[in-house]
Amino acid sequence: MESVHKTVLLNETIEGLNLNSKSIVLDGTFGGGGHSAEVCKKFPGVKIIAIDQDKSAWEKAKSKFENVDCKVSFHNVNFRELDKALETEEIKEVDGIILDIGLSSDQLDNSGRGFSFMKNEPLLMTMKENPLPEDLTAMDVVNTWSEENLANVIYGYGEERFSRRIAKAICEARKIKKIETTFELVKIISDSVPAAYRKGRLHFATRSFQAIRIAVNDELGALEKGLEKGFSVLKKEGRMSVISFHSLEDRIVKKFFKEKEKNDEAKLINKKPIVSGDAEIKNNPRARSAKLRILEKL
Repeated sequence: MESVHKTVLLNETIEGLNLNSKSIVLDGTFGGGGHSAEVCKKFPGVKIIAIDQDKSAWEKAKSKFENVDCKVSFHNVNFRELDKALETEEIKEVDGIILDIGLSSDQLDNSGRGFSFMKNEPLLMTMKENPLPEDLTAMDVVNTWSEENLANVIYGYGEERFSRRIAKAICEARKIKKIETTFELVKIISDSVPAAYRKGRLHFATRSFQAIRIAVNDELGALEKGLEKGFSVLKKEGRMSVISFHSLEDRIVKKFFKEKEKNDEAKLINKKPIVSGDAEIKNNPRARSAKLRILEKL
């Protein structure tokens, strides 16, 4: 099935890269292929190095590249290992880098791995399509991590104000039965937060699910490594476009960009993050929290 993911800040991301038809572009979070497909349409002849931790991403998106004139090579790795993908290609430098640091709608809705609290699925939350027995899953997190650890993760990564109550409820529930599905976790969260909170605009499980997913995939650690490695392979005057959806992620990107500017290694293309307009938000509510920052290597 082709991805149904709606690409956020599509034109702004690509226009900010300053590409041409001879450019080599690293799409570190290929997902539904929206950014890469648009790059191919606008700059025929471009080369795309597509990276995604989800092996099924290319199969779902490849039809978008059937009638465009560009070379695309797909690598099934996390973008923190982008250097390995480039070594395979025998490429040392790239002209542009795209990082869209968010879970695609397709992964959320169709992965079957428990990212969404709206479907009853096995509690995995790993970006890997076929996790190995040794890979960390959300089931491991909720059934084996200490109450203090759980509370710290749910508060630190999810900014959830009822984190301590939720962590305590998880630990009480797992004494009776192992927590194995998304709906089991949703019920535990529901029972541990105030009734008024359950009726809020934001679903009461959103922050907890987000926090556990970030922990399972070490998303913040991956972002820090991906930024460093990405910057090191950028050509002089090459640019990096990074879209984040979470305040912690945006903080990491902002800090990294500011340090590069301070050290005279790069310049900020936009002093303030670019955000979606009203029309895009109406068409895709997920775009509301998106922030785009662009950096040029000096």
